[in-house]
Amino acid sequence: MLIWLDRLPWVWLLLLAGWMAVAPITPEPHLVEKLRLLAQGALVRPLDIFDLAMHSAPLLLVAVKLWRHWRSPRH
Repeated sequence: MLIWLDRLPWVWLLLLAGWMAVAPITPEPHLVEKLRLLAQGALVRPLDIFDLAMHSAPLLLVAVKLWRHWRSPRH
């Protein structure tokens, strides 16, 4: 099911995750802003929830790819 993730080159996934984690750079990265709102309990607008999901999804993919790599018998 996740074979496409195994085939995705690390460099592209890491570049995407890094970019989405800091974009937009000014005044504050969206991911930092949305995590702060989440911690404060103020993440209620659908757009904010979508932004959090969109900006954190590549980081989640990196975590899943790492997990799959570590538990593979080839490793």
